[in-house]
Amino acid sequence: MHPTKAYAAPAVHAPLTPFSFERRDVGPHDVLIDIKFCGVCHSDLHQVRDEWGGAQFPLVPGHEIVGIIREVGAHVTKFQVGQPAGVGCMVDSCRECESCREGLEQYCEPGFTGTYGAPDKVSGGLTMGGYSNQIVVNEDFVLRIAEGQPLERVAPLLCAGITTYSPLRQWNVQPGQKVGVIGLGGLGHMAVKIAAAMGAEVTVLSTSPGKEADAKELGAHKFIVTKDPAALKEVRSYFDLIINTVSAPIDLNQYLQLLRRDGTMVLLGVPPEAPQIQIFNLIGGRRRLAGSLIGGIAETQEMLDFCAEHGILSDVEVIPMADINEAYERMLKGDVKYRFSIDLATL
Repeated sequence: MHPTKAYAAPAVHAPLTPFSFERRDVGPHDVLIDIKFCGVCHSDLHQVRDEWGGAQFPLVPGHEIVGIIREVGAHVTKFQVGQPAGVGCMVDSCRECESCREGLEQYCEPGFTGTYGAPDKVSGGLTMGGYSNQIVVNEDFVLRIAEGQPLERVAPLLCAGITTYSPLRQWNVQPGQKVGVIGLGGLGHMAVKIAAAMGAEVTVLSTSPGKEADAKELGAHKFIVTKDPAALKEVRSYFDLIINTVSAPIDLNQYLQLLRRDGTMVLLGVPPEAPQIQIFNLIGGRRRLAGSLIGGIAETQEMLDFCAEHGILSDVEVIPMADINEAYERMLKGDVKYRFSIDLATL
């Protein structure tokens, strides 16, 4: 067993505090990673506060994990000691259902094993995430990181990156297509970078005029202030695809009207209440309202390779582990550009 240092939420709504537990021994197909950085995702906060229900404690969050491999099992073939590697939102799945067989483990029909707060099929108890100094994961759920990249900026790609890359790939974005991005936060800034690298014309749709310069710097071609009816009218029936990254309640109907015929709006955020949809906004233009989760392991690796090829990294503020509770409060206020990345050397 491997004694492990971490930060955990001991109970719902309780501040995160230092915590110790044991990782399992490295099995024949396992990889042991010394964690260097872990991104902070909004879902960490949802889970710590049990806003989605079903959270179990103590809870060690973190599913944007990057580090260096320290040990590999005897039968591991994909990785070597000393190699940079990452772990995202999943550490296992059933491997047998239709989705798993198709490389879509994120839609595993019995349910994938989350990196934290899920029943641990190997060790028993709960899985413990990346707010810790090390992790042991089956090699099939470990990801290659290109040598020489700044790991603190790669970490958020393991969730924010794949969450935005997957729908852009699923809806087959092509050069010249018009993509709208609602919200310029942790997810939105990645959607802008990736869609622009795919050759799309990218427009940020935001309520905050002050974000225009940032949007353009990230690669957006246009910026629309959604509080301005005249500006919205200019892009009515305009977009092939809209990526909606917002978790706050918003009127989806005004955005559906911005889709061209056969256009699609993909929901990535999870608002607290079900939205109200005027059906004519869909049937009037054969438009689609869809949702997307993360990506499978193969697609996540594809995303990491794509980002490495195009020089795409997350914009981060690196924090010490002891500042995590303050970071949560700042995240709620939108006071970060655009993701926090925890330096686990400070644990």
